[in-house]
Amino acid sequence: MKRVWSRRSFLSAAGGGALVFAGPAGRADAGPAGEVHEAMRTAWRGLVLGGGFPATEEPFRSRLAELGEQAGGWATAMAPSPGSLWPDLGYATDPEKMMQSYYRLRTMAEGYLRPGTGLTGDGGLLASLLSGLDHLHTEVYHAGQVRYGNWYCWQIGAPQALLDLCVLLYEELGAARLGRFCAAVDHFVPDSAVASYSGTSTGANRVDLCRVLALRGVVGQDDAKTALARDALSPVFPYVTTGDGLYRDGSFVQHTWVPYTGTYGAVFLGGLGMLFALLKDTPWRITDPGAQTVLDAVERAWAPFLFNGLVMDSVSGRAVSRGLLVSDARQVQQDDHTRGHAVLAGILLLAEGASATERIRWRGLVKGWTARSYYSHPLADRTLGLSALARLADLRTDPTVAPAPEPVGHRLFASMDRATHRRPGWAASLSMASRRIAHYETGNGEHLRGWHTGSGMLSWWGSTYGNGQYSDAFWPTVDPYRLPGTTVARKVLADGAGGDWGASRPDAAWVGGSTDGEFAAVGQHLRGLGSTLEARKSWFFLTDTVVCLGAGIRASDGVPVESVVDNRNLGAAGTHALTIGGIVQPARSGWSATFTAPGWAHLAGFGGYVLHGPGSFKALREERTGRWSDINRGGAATALTRRYATLWYDHGRDPVDAGYLYQLLPGADTARTAARAAESAWLTLLANSAAGQGVSVAPLGFTGVNFWQAGAVGPLEASGPCSVMVRVRGDGTASLCVADPARALGALTLVWHRPVATVLSRPPSVVSAVAGKQLRIEFGSLTGSAGSTQQVVVRLG
Repeated sequence: MKRVWSRRSFLSAAGGGALVFAGPAGRADAGPAGEVHEAMRTAWRGLVLGGGFPATEEPFRSRLAELGEQAGGWATAMAPSPGSLWPDLGYATDPEKMMQSYYRLRTMAEGYLRPGTGLTGDGGLLASLLSGLDHLHTEVYHAGQVRYGNWYCWQIGAPQALLDLCVLLYEELGAARLGRFCAAVDHFVPDSAVASYSGTSTGANRVDLCRVLALRGVVGQDDAKTALARDALSPVFPYVTTGDGLYRDGSFVQHTWVPYTGTYGAVFLGGLGMLFALLKDTPWRITDPGAQTVLDAVERAWAPFLFNGLVMDSVSGRAVSRGLLVSDARQVQQDDHTRGHAVLAGILLLAEGASATERIRWRGLVKGWTARSYYSHPLADRTLGLSALARLADLRTDPTVAPAPEPVGHRLFASMDRATHRRPGWAASLSMASRRIAHYETGNGEHLRGWHTGSGMLSWWGSTYGNGQYSDAFWPTVDPYRLPGTTVARKVLADGAGGDWGASRPDAAWVGGSTDGEFAAVGQHLRGLGSTLEARKSWFFLTDTVVCLGAGIRASDGVPVESVVDNRNLGAAGTHALTIGGIVQPARSGWSATFTAPGWAHLAGFGGYVLHGPGSFKALREERTGRWSDINRGGAATALTRRYATLWYDHGRDPVDAGYLYQLLPGADTARTAARAAESAWLTLLANSAAGQGVSVAPLGFTGVNFWQAGAVGPLEASGPCSVMVRVRGDGTASLCVADPARALGALTLVWHRPVATVLSRPPSVVSAVAGKQLRIEFGSLTGSAGSTQQVVVRLG
C-alpha cells in the first residue's frame, strides 16, 4: 500500500527538516491500517516537536538546555502520594493541578525525545515518566472517576497533554497502558461531547475537543473517532450571527459576549492548523468547503489586530492579566507580544494546509511582522514552543519570501464592538461595549479590574516607538479608572464587579460606525459599569489624527466623572518631556496642573494632543505600584512600579451635560502639534450633543456624523439614528458610507445637501437615490446588515 503521508508532506508539517527521536523506531501495529496510524503518529510528532532547526545554535541550544534542566528537575522533585504527583500540585480538590501535572510530564517527554537536552534517551527520565503516568491514571484520570471542578481540565487540558504523551511515547507505553489511557479519555470525552454545537462545545473549545477525539482515534486505531473529529469540526466553519465563532465582518467571539481573536482565537487558529495538517492526505482529510471560511479569516480576522508582532489587547479578554503567574516555574512574562507570536506561529502552521497562493501570501505577512518586531522578537520568546520557533526560524532564512509591508486602512468589527486604524507610522485600536459585547471579561479570578476597557479605551502604537506601552507591566500598574480614551465615573468598584464570563453588558444598542476602509466615523452610546454614567462618544479616524468627541455626559453617583485623553506608560524610569502650550512642564513625579482649553500638549517620544475643550484639562505625572496578583489571583505578588503621564478632562461631580473635543496625533513633534492647534480652519465642528456629533475636514474632503436621533447636522439630514461618513475625492466623485449601529432601523432617508450629477453605484438596500441640487437616498432597510457599512458612490455636479 502507498504510504498515506508522503515524506514531503511530513517534512512540511514538521517544520522543514528531519527529526531525531530517542525511542525505538519499530511499528507496534502492522498492515495497511496500521501504516496509516503510524504515519499519522509520525506526523503529529513532527507537529509537536518541530524539526529542521540547528540544535547547537541559538536560540535552540539554550532552549534545549533549559528544557533538559527543567525536565530533570521535575523528575527529581516527583513524589507520588495520595492526591498529588508533585507536592506543589495537589489535585484532590483542584483539577487544574491534575492538568498541570500532565503538562509537566509532557515537558519531561520532550526532554527525553529532543536532542541537545542532556537527557535525550535517558532511562531514568523514562522511568519517571511511566511512573507518573501510571500514578495519575490510578489516582485521578481513569474510567469511572467522577469529574469535579473546572470541566476544561477533564475534557480538554488533561486529555490533550495525555494523548500527546501517548503519541510521543507510543512504543514505550505498550498496548496495555495505551488501552487504559484511551478508556480514560473515552470516559471524560465521550462522543456526546460534540453531539450538539452548544454550551462549552463551540468555537475554540469545539476545535480543542476535536483535537482530543482525533488523537484518541490515532492512538487507539479507532477510525470512527477520527472521522467523528473531522465531521464535528464542520459547525465551526460557517459564519455565525450570534454567540461564539467567526462573523462575516471578521469578528471572533468566545464566551458569547467577549472579543477573543487574540487568545481563544489563537487556540482556534492553531488547533485547526494542527488538525488540517494531521488529516491532510489521509482518508479523513477535511473536505468541507466551509473550511475556506477559516482560511479567509487569517487576513479578515487576525491580521487587522497584529502590529509589529504583537496582538492588540482589545481582543485578548482576561488573558491581559496573566503577565506573570505563580504557577509558571520558569517565571516568563506573558504580554501582547508573546500572545502575538503565538498567532504568528499559528498562521504559519495553518499555511501548511492552505493553497500555494495563500501560503506564500501569509508567509510574507508573518515575515513582515517579525521583521518589524523591534521591541520583542519572536525568536527570543521563551513562551513559544520549539516547534513554533522552528517554523519562525525557517521563515526568517527563507530567501523566497519577501516581508509584506504594514497596510494602511480602517477595519470596523461591528459584531464585537472593536475597530482598528492603520496609518503610515502608527496603528490604533478601539474597545467599546453594548448589549452584544461585555465591558470586559473576568472569571477564574482573572482580570479583576478590567471594568472600563469597554468604555472607549483607545490604544495606539508607533511603528518604531511605544511598542512596549501595554507590555511593560501596564495592566497591574495603570489606574484602572483612567484607561486611555475612556469616560468613567470614579465610583469605587469591587474586584470582578459586573460578574464573570462577560455578564457586564450595558443596556446600549447604538455602538459601531461607518467606514470606507480608510477613514471612519465610530460612535458609542456609553453606559457606565456599576454607575449611572451615560454619554455619547465619537471618534473620527483620519490621516494623521483621531478626532475624539464626547457629549451628553451625565451621572448622579456623587463622584467625579473624567474623560481620559491619554495615559502613557513611561516605564520604570521614564522622564519623557511634557510640553503644554509651548512650555516644558516639571518632570518630577507627583506634579499636576490644570490648563485652560483650547490648548495643546506634547509628550516626547510619543506624540501630540490638541485639546479644543470646552473647559479645562488636567495633567499629571505619577509613579504607580501594583502587582500581577492585584488583578489575577494566580499572579505573582512582586511589587512593580511604573511612571505615567496622564491628560484628562475633569467633568466634576454629577455632571449634567458635559462634553469634550480633542485630537490625538501619534508621532507628531512639538512643531506639528502646535501648528495643528493654530490651524483653526483645518477642523470644523458641526455638532457635539446628545442628538448628534459630527466634524468636517475640508483638506481631506471628509465629513463624518453620528446621528443619535433623527435630525440635521451640517450638510446631512437623516430620518433616524445612524452613522454617516462622506468622502469627496479629487476625481470628482464622492462616497457616502452609512450604517445602522443600533440595528433597529427599518427604512432610512438620508439627504446630502450637495449638487450631484449621477449615482454611480449603490447597494441593494437602496430603494432609490435621486441626484440634483441635493442627493436623496432611500434605504429600504439597514437592519439586516448587522451594523455593517453600506456605500453609495456618486459623481458630483
